[in-house]
Amino acid sequence: MKLSALIFSFAVSFFVSVWVLPLQASAQYECGKDALGLDCGEYTGLGKEDPRILAGRIINVALGLLGILATVLIIYAGFRWMTAGGNEDNVKKAQQILFASVAGLIIILGAYAISTFVLKNLYEATTQEVLIIP
Repeated sequence: MKLSALIFSFAVSFFVSVWVLPLQASAQYECGKDALGLDCGEYTGLGKEDPRILAGRIINVALGLLGILATVLIIYAGFRWMTAGGNEDNVKKAQQILFASVAGLIIILGAYAISTFVLKNLYEATTQEVLIIP
């Protein structure tokens, strides 16, 4: 019984893959509205910008926001240090925050430099155009 069910399922799979599915790939496909309401070859509104440039901009925005956060933490640590009033615990905590935020800012600047270098060279190597980053 199991063998006949296995043979039947194999035969159905073979029939579907050989005779039914190739009909979907015919060259005489009629263009019309698809599920999104777009016609064949219609402009989607997604833009004509290169995806590599878009990815680079997203990375730069994310690193910029992280840089702003690190700068705010540096200012907060300095404020906490200045208002410690001689309390060693507050001074120690402010120094820890300051050290961590400066280290984070150095890491963010390094990541920005590396990502800019890699994305610029990747774009130039794949398009044979020089990318000018403002």
